[in-house]
Amino acid sequence: MRITIDLAMTYRFPRPNTVFLALEAGKVEGQVVVQEHLDIGGATLTRINGDSDVGERIWAQVPDGEMNLTYRALLDITRPEPRFETLEAMPLHLLPGDVAPYLRPSRYCQSDKFRTFVQRRFGHLSGGQQVLALRDWIEANLTYVPGSSDADTNVLETFAGRQGVCRDYAHLMCSLVRAAEIPARMVAVYSPDVEPPDFHAVTEVWLSGKWWLVDATGMARADTMAIIAVGRDAYDVAFMDSQEPAELVLQSVVVKKV
Repeated sequence: MRITIDLAMTYRFPRPNTVFLALEAGKVEGQVVVQEHLDIGGATLTRINGDSDVGERIWAQVPDGEMNLTYRALLDITRPEPRFETLEAMPLHLLPGDVAPYLRPSRYCQSDKFRTFVQRRFGHLSGGQQVLALRDWIEANLTYVPGSSDADTNVLETFAGRQGVCRDYAHLMCSLVRAAEIPARMVAVYSPDVEPPDFHAVTEVWLSGKWWLVDATGMARADTMAIIAVGRDAYDVAFMDSQEPAELVLQSVVVKKV
């Protein structure tokens, strides 16, 4: 599938500022960046590898009090939809060193608090079938409510309140999967199926020796997603971190199928 990405952002700062950005589609397996262009005015850019070598992060030194950013890209998404029912969990002692950290609790994903729940409710399942059951439970029991959470909301609050946005769905999916002793990480993506249009958060799970995308909101499919960044939780995949207070002036994310 071919998609286009058209991003525009304007933020104001009280003084010259350095921001940390994760917003370009990654050059990773399953997607081909055909064309792309990033413009951040007069900012000086320094690039580094993203977590787990997925995508790139950008340090942008903004010389004045306003950042005007545009990013346009054309991508071919080549990855297939996973057949989770055929995928198996790996024994813990066989997990690669770069995968094992995604078993652990993190700042927003206190997965250790869900072990009893997952064992009692889903312990009769394993591997991809267990992942599917966890995903289906989240979609059935949570309500997508824009504005119902903020940057400090953790997974325990989401589980108790039974509502949230994509960030909260992904945190809960990561937490339940990790509680089942399957590695899971949070993924920032673009997708044409997201409503309202915005940066989107989903999950990758490690089964049968590979990472597989899954969206607990049910909005996006693996064969329509463009991966931007991965990490333990939202703290690691934020599209922008700012040293100075940032005032939002404009932000528009438009992703379309071609």
